[in-house]
Amino acid sequence: MLGRDERESSAHALLAARAQGWSTEPVELLDLGTTADTLATVASIADLAAVVHLGHPEQPSPGLERALLEGASSLIVTAAVSIEPQWVWVAAGGSSGGQVVVDEAGLRDCAGVLRGLGVHPRLVPTRTPIAERVALAGVDGSLVVERSRVPAGFTELPDSAVLAERGPVWYGLLQSRAAVPEFTTPAQVWLAFGPYDDHRGSLQPTLAVIADAGIDLQHLRSQASVTGPHVFFTSFSCPSAAVLSALVDELDTRGIAHRTLAVLPGAAFEPGPDRAAPQWAGEL
Repeated sequence: MLGRDERESSAHALLAARAQGWSTEPVELLDLGTTADTLATVASIADLAAVVHLGHPEQPSPGLERALLEGASSLIVTAAVSIEPQWVWVAAGGSSGGQVVVDEAGLRDCAGVLRGLGVHPRLVPTRTPIAERVALAGVDGSLVVERSRVPAGFTELPDSAVLAERGPVWYGLLQSRAAVPEFTTPAQVWLAFGPYDDHRGSLQPTLAVIADAGIDLQHLRSQASVTGPHVFFTSFSCPSAAVLSALVDELDTRGIAHRTLAVLPGAAFEPGPDRAAPQWAGEL
């Protein structure tokens, strides 16, 4: 069985499940409720998995990282797949005036593009039926919805095509497993850890352990923790399960708390995450 978060696009989650062969069912995935509810349900029901939005395999969504770490220790994301976004901007009268109604998943994926178009959308919960969205939009309003859910009588507006220009959307398979998956070819690993003695400079010894394992971090983020000042989230390419096992063994030896949140098979995930264009101090 496969489920999804209540805020996730049902059409995109199902498309991801079919693309990766996680499901061949022609029906929507189970709505498992909030993110916390989704993780708890997957952890408690055998043979139930969920399709979750990743952000990017190399640069995880901060919300998902935190939710995984706060969820049952058996939870782990075990695969990743990208799909082309199916969002379209539609209206009944061909006018882009009035309210633009969009749900939570649509705003997440399209906010930057909509801002660039000068659109100030009206946000609705993802669970909101299409008929209610049409009523909210009114005679002069419009909708941002998945192509498969365009209501009868609605057609795409001229600027609709730009919604697909942001690139693919990445999803992962969330499972409950007794052990971290084995892998003999490269995989993207998400690893969270907390220094054994959290004080100024305590991160440095842990980073040295990671470097000594031959790991080049692609992502490092810190967050305040109820068990100490900081918890750290990382993402990196790992050549094999043996390398990961040696790393976590060394963390155990040093008394450093840790947890593997994802093992995503693949040596590269193209296109890569968004890249910054820095302007450093002192540069003209």
